[in-house]
Amino acid sequence: MVSPSDGLPFARVPRCDAADVGRAVVAARRAFEDGPWARTSALERGRILSRLGELIRNSSEELAEIEARDTGKPIRQARADIAAAGRYFEFYGGAADKMHGDTIPVQEGFLALTLREPHGVVGSIVPWNYPSQIMARVAGAALAMGNTLVMKPAEEACLSVIRIAELALAAGLPAGCWNVVTGYGEEAGAALANHPGIDFITFTGSPEVGALIQSAAAKNHVGCTLELGGKSPQILFADADLDAALPVIVNAVIQNGGQTCSAGSRLLVEVGILPKICELLRIRFRSLVAGAHDRDLDLGGLISARQAARVEAFVEEARAAGIPLIAEGSIAPDAPDGGFYSPARVFGPVGPGERLAREEVFGPVLSVIPFADEGEAVKLANATDYGLVAGVWTRDGQKAMRVARKVRAGQVFVNSYGAGGGVELPFGGFGKSGHGREKGLEALREFSALKTVIFNHG
Repeated sequence: MVSPSDGLPFARVPRCDAADVGRAVVAARRAFEDGPWARTSALERGRILSRLGELIRNSSEELAEIEARDTGKPIRQARADIAAAGRYFEFYGGAADKMHGDTIPVQEGFLALTLREPHGVVGSIVPWNYPSQIMARVAGAALAMGNTLVMKPAEEACLSVIRIAELALAAGLPAGCWNVVTGYGEEAGAALANHPGIDFITFTGSPEVGALIQSAAAKNHVGCTLELGGKSPQILFADADLDAALPVIVNAVIQNGGQTCSAGSRLLVEVGILPKICELLRIRFRSLVAGAHDRDLDLGGLISARQAARVEAFVEEARAAGIPLIAEGSIAPDAPDGGFYSPARVFGPVGPGERLAREEVFGPVLSVIPFADEGEAVKLANATDYGLVAGVWTRDGQKAMRVARKVRAGQVFVNSYGAGGGVELPFGGFGKSGHGREKGLEALREFSALKTVIFNHG
């Protein structure tokens, strides 16, 4: 493992291969079909998950330090991630015995009812940007429904996943229910996605890898949930409360160094306030500082040298295209030389056809795009292949509702963005952002199969 703050190795983890994945799948199958998990009631499953949430809270500082060093994010962001991870297990602990079936009126003499049953063995591939949070939202929902789990965290950041899985055993989760295999995506990840013993797959990552995951799922005739990124718009109308909007808008693109699928990386601004907004952004972005995770500045290092180079390539292409750079943040003087740092930047006006306006940078880069009226705002908001999250800023409630209905996104926030992690809020996208829904009660439906039982009682 390499620290994004200084570029130095600080830990070693096993390089699992297809044989290791196979052993994990066998353990998960045994736990699902023959082990104590198969005989554990929904009530008791919930109690175990709730205990795990409590153990995470009690170990929050240890886990936050692991997460910050592993991912490079400032320690306060890591603390927020660990708090959200604990909350997922609390939420799904409370929801485990709340998923009920229905009765269906049919012809005389018959009674029909539906049952929610687990898929079986769930394969999960977790990304490096929010390992503890995304691990928790998958594991919490999958285990609450009675599935067992084989999880492959990202090779760049997997230590919090390993530690929390250890805590799950301490909470009473039977051995074999939650298996973690570390290693490279092309080895362990591919083996997991293609394994015929997997009954359902969940993946968060790039659209390119998502296509491979979906192909593997199709080959084995199993379902999958894919969350594949975004190019999310924040639509700022002239009547918005700018004092409330600007801090949220800026944070939405710099949080976790912009390495967030739902980052608000496109700011659509009504033309009448464009000069004012550009000046306010200039002031804010110039004050943003990147540095080591333990300095707890505005931004930490990006996850890897490769990712930092990718972000810089977008920036250099924008400069070469003549797109104005409104402002640029700085890197702290005491930031270690080997760290993977990228200062926050805001460009604008950016033409809607520019690559910077259409493709996911996955870094702290904001594109400012002007619009003339409500119709153009909606058209620009929908002018990408993605459809994950959107923000609408206006004091006009009717306008907000019209725009929220027309924007193609899985979540639309009005006069806010993010809602503190949104554990309870179904999350997923349209188009290139993937399909299926995670978080909230909807995730329990994703991690279950519906069975219909019909009785002929005469």
